[in-house]
Amino acid sequence: MNLRDKLRGLLVRLYARRVEGHLDHAQVPKHIGVIMDGNRRWAKAAGSSTVDGHRAGAGKIEEFLGWCTETDVEVVTLWLLSTDNFDRPQEELVPLLGIIEDVVRTLAADGRWRVHHVGTPDLLPPGMQTVLKEAEETTAHVDGIVVNVAIGYGGRQEIADAVRSMLLDAKDRGTSMEELAEAVDTDMIGRHLYTSDQPDPDLVIRTSGEQRLSGFMLWQTAHSEYYFCDVFWPAFRKVDFLRAMRDYAVRHRRYGG
Repeated sequence: MNLRDKLRGLLVRLYARRVEGHLDHAQVPKHIGVIMDGNRRWAKAAGSSTVDGHRAGAGKIEEFLGWCTETDVEVVTLWLLSTDNFDRPQEELVPLLGIIEDVVRTLAADGRWRVHHVGTPDLLPPGMQTVLKEAEETTAHVDGIVVNVAIGYGGRQEIADAVRSMLLDAKDRGTSMEELAEAVDTDMIGRHLYTSDQPDPDLVIRTSGEQRLSGFMLWQTAHSEYYFCDVFWPAFRKVDFLRAMRDYAVRHRRYGG
């Protein structure tokens, strides 16, 4: 590392401390959703392989969760694998699934996070289903940040699964379709979502410069604030996180009012 890079790093750290010092913890989001985008482009820019990019992105997660702990965030949803990602070439998908399994095991072993899977389990390999189940059971007692690992997740698929669950629940209760049609409302559907017992995201962060949700938590983000960052996920820094928190803190959430 040359002198210029050292000076730049020092200035960034000093700036991050300044931003953090002015951050009002009473105004921080309680639930943050993260679309961790840009692993492959980061790898290409670095002259590395796609798998290396995914590993670098995985390595950023615990650091990010540490920042969230410092700022009193209570729930974090990490989009690790979408339903669309299953269309990727096997030479990329198979290693990616292994990396994601390692992420889940690491989060569970850390002891600070309560791991919760959001997604359709049936889309995942049996081995990964087992890893997720064990992580949830192992961390069920943890009094820390709830970390939703969105794996095999799609927003439309979640809504479809919620409606299916609602219909099956009505059938088990002996409720007729006419009675269900009369009773159904947004609260009822919400109770059948993957995040039924959690607050909706206050803030959604997407890295890599893309400015779209791509189907992320379509139902829950109706009133969320969005923060789009040009940095690729593996290069996401604490100062970038703090900027997102500061930007959120100065917004006035009206919820349609």
